[in-house]
Amino acid sequence: MNLFNVYPLYDIEPVKAKGSYLWDKNGQEYLDLYGGHAVISIGHSHPYYVEKLTTQLNNIGFYSNSVKIPIQEELATKLGELSGYEDYALFLCNSGAEANENALKTASFFNGRKKVVAFTKAFHGRTAGAVAVTDNKAIVAPVNYSEHVTFLPFNDIEALEQGVTDETCAVIVEGIQGVGGIQVASEAFLKAARAICDKTGAALILDSVQCGYGRSGKFFSHQYADVHPDLITTAKGMGNGFPIGGVLISPKFQAKFGMLGTTFGGNHLACAAAVAVLDVMKQENLIENASKMGGYLMSNLQQIQGIKELRGRGLMIGIEFEQPVDEIRDTLLFKHHIFCGYAGKHTLRLLPSLALGQTECDRFLEALQSVLK
Repeated sequence: MNLFNVYPLYDIEPVKAKGSYLWDKNGQEYLDLYGGHAVISIGHSHPYYVEKLTTQLNNIGFYSNSVKIPIQEELATKLGELSGYEDYALFLCNSGAEANENALKTASFFNGRKKVVAFTKAFHGRTAGAVAVTDNKAIVAPVNYSEHVTFLPFNDIEALEQGVTDETCAVIVEGIQGVGGIQVASEAFLKAARAICDKTGAALILDSVQCGYGRSGKFFSHQYADVHPDLITTAKGMGNGFPIGGVLISPKFQAKFGMLGTTFGGNHLACAAAVAVLDVMKQENLIENASKMGGYLMSNLQQIQGIKELRGRGLMIGIEFEQPVDEIRDTLLFKHHIFCGYAGKHTLRLLPSLALGQTECDRFLEALQSVLK
């Protein structure tokens, strides 16, 4: 049997990782400024993380949600404390797409509606409900029912006020669009979304799968706007590589048995990974570091000729160029051995570990200047 060939692959085989670095099978070192799509939040192979997972696996790795799993409660408590959402409840699942699916279901159960407002260039996942609110027709199959979804212009308050009605179930928006090019939702736009949802009875869902978990310099990027969503979705950086996702659910929603469910969500190993991430984030002040290092990168990038626009917050940075970015990205990778991402044809995307240091920043800045000369 062969693998189903849906991924274009670089001819690179990483075999070891530590902190912000990878090594391939030939011993070549790479600086990782992409973190496997914003997944590596506290650094590769952090010793505390490895110890937590190893200890947990030696005790019990998995059992179902039909029994008590105290580490789930530990995770919920620590997540509430660090994020500032102690009065919310947590539903655990396995991925960002699953988190968005369950957020949409929770909203629909609550108000009995089915119409959803999403935004241009949005990406919320590839499962049926999540891909229906994703603005990319190429990945929406005919079976993915989407007639209930309206796409409005991102950051357009007037369109938002006209497009959300008393029939709207939910408004789902990324605090910072990742795949869409590191487009930051303005504070005014998020405040307007909160107000129109309050007025119409729609639920406000903040997709924080990529822009959450400290990446922006706050725990959730929407906290810059001082808004409280009804539902917050998270995944990627939550487990530092171990698959886990979650929905933070406002006290306005009442749970009932069977309303939501999952086989693997909240398993012992996943929770051990997520608890370790929160512990390290707190102990090493990684949210503050993301803000500091993000500011350092932004201020230095502003001095580099050849950059059209800079966007982002903290360590979620988009660098837009006039020319297509593929040659820049590939030169950084194969000549300078630096992993970066991209978003669209013209934007380089940086999503490094929140533990990134100034040494790594300087190595990237020097390499980028060299490439652009």
